[in-house]
Amino acid sequence: MSTLVLASNNPGKIAELKALLPGRDVRPQGEYFSEEAVETGHSFIENALIKARYAASRTGLPAIADDSGLEVSALKGEPGIFSARYAGRGANDTQNLYKLLEMMHDVPDGERQASYFCAMVVVRHAQDPTPLIGLGRWHGEILRQPEGSGGFGYDPVFYLPKWQCTAAQLSSEVKNQHSHRAQALKALVTQLSVE
Repeated sequence: MSTLVLASNNPGKIAELKALLPGRDVRPQGEYFSEEAVETGHSFIENALIKARYAASRTGLPAIADDSGLEVSALKGEPGIFSARYAGRGANDTQNLYKLLEMMHDVPDGERQASYFCAMVVVRHAQDPTPLIGLGRWHGEILRQPEGSGGFGYDPVFYLPKWQCTAAQLSSEVKNQHSHRAQALKALVTQLSVE
């Protein structure tokens, strides 16, 4: 499995996953086609599989995809699989972040627990009956105001008590070792090494 197509056009995700896969020939799907797969799944795993299978079918190459999002306890798991479009279809990261802050306006401190969750899959071909799957979860809390300019998505409000900063303030080296994507990828590494 020399070349892997990364089933994403999200620049932040592309940069993060390329950094997490050094030594692999990872090509973003935008080098082959521009359309995004339609995420019709009801879980992160289903959506990751949809994206990976779509990229593999369009390119004829093995594909890696993830579906990840933020789950907030006080919001009963929202935004969940709708994290990238929480403020509506076509919404950007800033709009989604402020929608989250609006939804959490009355949530008291001490009840703002959240986690990033990632399901990452590799399919060898579009009809692969045994995809490789790795899962990761990163625990934190939601701040009332954004802090930091790094990262993307909800990173500026995702506070990590262990590091006493937000994911947007964390160095990319630390983030790439501990994030939900890093955890999911580590769960795949052993499986990928035997491919």
